[in-house]
Amino acid sequence: MRIVAVIPARSGSKAIPNKNIRLVHGQPMVYYAISNAIQSKYITDVIVSTDSHEVKIIAEQMGVKCHWRCPELCEDDVALDAVVYNAVVDDKDKFDYIITMQPTSPTLQVSTLDRAIKYTIDNGFDTVISAVNTPHLSWREESGIKLPNYKKRVNRQYLPANYVETGAFVISKKDVVCERTRIGQKVDIFEVSENESIDVDTFIDLYAVGEILNQKQVAIYVNGNNLRGTGHIYRVLELADEFLSKPDIYYDLNQTDRGLFGKTTHNLKPVNGIVELFQIIKEKQYTIVINDILSTSLDYMIGLRSVMPKGGKIVNFEDEGEGAGQADLVFNALYSEKVEGNIYGGEKYYIAPKIFALYKPIQIKDKVEKVFISFGGADPQNYTDQLLDIIVKDKYKRMKFVIAIGRAKMNINAVLEFNKYENIDVWYDVKNMPELMSECDVGMTSRGRTAFELAMLGVPAIVLSQNTREEGHGFVCDKNGFLYMGTSPSKHMIESALDMYITMSQKDRKDLQDKLLSSDLRNGRKRVMSMIMNL
Repeated sequence: MRIVAVIPARSGSKAIPNKNIRLVHGQPMVYYAISNAIQSKYITDVIVSTDSHEVKIIAEQMGVKCHWRCPELCEDDVALDAVVYNAVVDDKDKFDYIITMQPTSPTLQVSTLDRAIKYTIDNGFDTVISAVNTPHLSWREESGIKLPNYKKRVNRQYLPANYVETGAFVISKKDVVCERTRIGQKVDIFEVSENESIDVDTFIDLYAVGEILNQKQVAIYVNGNNLRGTGHIYRVLELADEFLSKPDIYYDLNQTDRGLFGKTTHNLKPVNGIVELFQIIKEKQYTIVINDILSTSLDYMIGLRSVMPKGGKIVNFEDEGEGAGQADLVFNALYSEKVEGNIYGGEKYYIAPKIFALYKPIQIKDKVEKVFISFGGADPQNYTDQLLDIIVKDKYKRMKFVIAIGRAKMNINAVLEFNKYENIDVWYDVKNMPELMSECDVGMTSRGRTAFELAMLGVPAIVLSQNTREEGHGFVCDKNGFLYMGTSPSKHMIESALDMYITMSQKDRKDLQDKLLSSDLRNGRKRVMSMIMNL
């Protein structure tokens, strides 16, 4: 069976000058249609119909035939039927199917094209046209009156299918192709994805296809629990929102509970250990794999690299392990500022939760009235419990305390019991953390993500480490405006520090706030994503 692809690519585009030869993701736009036709396992011949010398050169360099189109067939009012017929008229009887492929659909995947060709052949259709299903509330005009195309207003997902033709392909039996049509009696449509449906008619379309062709196939591997903490999960969900697609987020079901991700529509995929993870990565051929699992081993990184495609990139977060050197990028935002090879450390690379951008730093009041206390989603040292034992004392009755605990805290119900005290509000699984923080004058927290959040809001804070790893988190220190107390200070020391902050003068608290706000924590997200996308 012989199948020819005809690619019409004239030179006279007015809305976008030189449209068919503009570079999109490093290649002329017409390149993508030619490449798909060449790669198809069904298409045997490729003809490019053009009046452009540049297009002719591109076609010949790619090894396909070029049909020089006469001026009469290059006018704006000439239908493609005549153009396609003219390109094959001399050899039409040699072919079984003639496929029109427009260069203005560069995002079409060759796998989609081949499925459509097989669908056409298997079902004996005269014609199959590419289309995208776009159900929308729409209107029409009849006799000057606007009328709805629907009987009942419902959400989009409940509307009937509405298939709109795209320029990706028209597959026709040779017998139905003539100067007036390429459409036979037995016709069907073949649905393509929204990403593959764009016909480049405007500069906005041109921008969109550039972004789509530049999309990375991204996998993220993350784990979090009571010992490891849950900040990794929160960061990954923030990071996933930055991609113009839905990354696959993998987690080890032996280490991480699905509930720690909360309500999310991201693609969460549990795996049973590293072996299964590597098998999936090998099959999927991701172009970027992101690890947020703390320090990696050399064996893990070598194994991961071995199952990735050539040119694939690996990005790690908070990795001080021996495997870090095997990654293409490592971001250690919680550690001291430094750049060493592929490792970027310091607060410049901190990814702040997006809702914090909506809140301004707090105003420093004359007196401290409210204290914020939160030791992360897990709090393995039970600092929250120690503080609760302290603040129930009579001397704190006039002070208001706001306690935030997370999904990985072990004794949630016991902590919630402290809501019986009038001056203590315990919040579980907080949805709007900056709102709670902004109501407070000082804070107490762990030496991790929450300390950065308090710094963004300019809340003077006392900080304690949960473990030896947090002791290495360099940004959260005295010179940057924090009171850092180390790991496992005595209850007496914690109470003394609290008393000092509660009685601290407005001027001293303002000086601490100035130090906290001197660091640029709000633009780390942009820096990190720029570096990842430019790998």
